[in-house]
Amino acid sequence: MKAVIPVVVIKDVSETESVLRALREGGINRAEITFRTACAEEAIKAGCALFPDMEIGAGTVINAGQAERAVAAGARFIVSPGFSDEVAEFCADRGVTYYPGCVTPTEIMRALSHGIDIVKFFPAGEYGGIKTMKALSAPFPQVRFIPTGGVDLNNLKEYLDFDKVYAVGGSFMMKGDITANCKEIMRICES
Repeated sequence: MKAVIPVVVIKDVSETESVLRALREGGINRAEITFRTACAEEAIKAGCALFPDMEIGAGTVINAGQAERAVAAGARFIVSPGFSDEVAEFCADRGVTYYPGCVTPTEIMRALSHGIDIVKFFPAGEYGGIKTMKALSAPFPQVRFIPTGGVDLNNLKEYLDFDKVYAVGGSFMMKGDITANCKEIMRICES
């Protein structure tokens, strides 16, 4: 079964336990905690301590300093909205998985030159979604994608059915009842 990576924005570290617990109760045991808030580093640290079996990473990481802080807090993977040479080099040196945002052939070639063959395709909806990923797969058959942005419960199955999709990311499950949304996602993933 393919992975779903919830993009989680924690605005107050006190939310961390309830949000991650809701994801787990819905059947999703991973989270990308964005580095967009002042408490992101603390939230990653708390999440890793509370749920050591969860795969918790850091998202919206745009430089090596943030990557270093995220990894020190316990992040097991790093996600960026675009490609960063310095983040790629930091992650390679530390043995940490890096999913850079890549939507053009040039960006994909840059990722490949760093040994990265799984990339975040963001914002997927704005860059043509499945149609564009299929076109990019022709010259880059070794690349797998994590489409994020513009993915929701209505088109999730279409993305999951594409063999070049490694995982699907997004915050669509974070709106409303997180646990119920995750259970619906799991049902779609299993169908």
